[in-house]
Amino acid sequence: MKWIIAFIMISLLVLFHEFGHFVFAKLNGVDVEEFSLGFGPRLLSAVHGGTRYSLKILLFGGSCKMKGMYAEMELPDEDGIGGSGGRNPEEGSFNSVSVGRRASIIFGGPLFNFLLAFICAIIVLSVVGYDPAEVLYVAEGSSAETAGLKTGDLIVSYNGDHVDIGRDVAAWEILHDYSADRDIRMTILRNGEKMDLAYRPDANRRFMLGITYNPESDTAEIGSVQKDSPIDEAGVRAGDVITQIDGVPIRTSEELSEYFTGHPLDGSEITLTLQRGGKSYETKVAPVEKEQLNTGFVYNLGRVRTDALGVLKYSVIEIRYWITTTVRCLGAMFTGRFGVNDLSGPVGIADMVGETYEESKKEGALMTWMNMINLIILLSANLGVMNLLPIPAIDGGRLVFLFIEAVRGKPLDEKLELSVQTVAAILLMVLMVYILYHDIARMIGP
Repeated sequence: MKWIIAFIMISLLVLFHEFGHFVFAKLNGVDVEEFSLGFGPRLLSAVHGGTRYSLKILLFGGSCKMKGMYAEMELPDEDGIGGSGGRNPEEGSFNSVSVGRRASIIFGGPLFNFLLAFICAIIVLSVVGYDPAEVLYVAEGSSAETAGLKTGDLIVSYNGDHVDIGRDVAAWEILHDYSADRDIRMTILRNGEKMDLAYRPDANRRFMLGITYNPESDTAEIGSVQKDSPIDEAGVRAGDVITQIDGVPIRTSEELSEYFTGHPLDGSEITLTLQRGGKSYETKVAPVEKEQLNTGFVYNLGRVRTDALGVLKYSVIEIRYWITTTVRCLGAMFTGRFGVNDLSGPVGIADMVGETYEESKKEGALMTWMNMINLIILLSANLGVMNLLPIPAIDGGRLVFLFIEAVRGKPLDEKLELSVQTVAAILLMVLMVYILYHDIARMIGP
């Protein structure tokens, strides 16, 4: 069942993306020859308004075939004349409209992904609310307390990043490291007044595995794995669930915390039993002593309800959060913080959706729906951003070619554009195969 849910969700995202191209093509006078659900041979089809609407045998995603959209990339014939969509486009073809209109058609796909994410955000926030970046706890005697931070303060800026929700602080922590030689800087809102605070994180040395987890989770699921840590080198990945430590059963994150409290890590090797993709595996890990930096406070990641205007406001903020986080994570790949192995393709995404569905069922139908819709927000925003990357063979690359055409006053040479698109498509396919291999490897386990 979980794979069916994942299949439907991914297909919805792709189909809605293609529907964006369809809508903007119609609005700009470009003929859509076929709009289809799925790929391969047709099962059913009907023609309406000059467009063939098809249901195809491979029900995965969809396509929007515009007149001249693919012909424009044809090489010239022997007599030197290109295809119907080339330099002498037919009326109603993609190339028969202005550069600006073509750009709007290309941008329509990613735009509809953002629109879908926004609609889903409204649904989720109407039911479960948003996560205010409120300080829930300040450790007694910590540097944070000395600096003046108090429970109930609302964080509005954190180390230079604007903060609207608690996940903005979490995103900073994922993308950056704390330093004992660098201040934690924040702006907080207290009783309607803004205050700037700065302090050095508290430091102590302890043995660590290199994992984080949600202390309130129903399972001991690993939230993140520190790069080059002992547990990273052992092949453990975020999303794996700890079920035993040295033979002691671990059922919840609370039991995991209690185990570590009663059995402090001292550098001795421990045996972990974990689950990944429904399969159990075992690994041995030796904790290493490291300096741990503590911020001295805990911030909120739970949801609170808001009014109708608040729902609209925080739905916009939700989309902003996912778009900016996606862009920043992509940027972190160039700095080496993340690598290609951290990417997921359709198989990895389907596995994540399926696992989320299976875990959500324990919380009831409402939370299952909310978690699934929340995943649509995440994935749809990600798909919109990824399609706008300036890479040939995807929407962003086409927009780059259209921008060059607008600047030059004429399009690039057909052969050059075709060559660039072809090479880019081949490289993307190689990358997708590589990601597919690692997705399957992660699912199988060490």
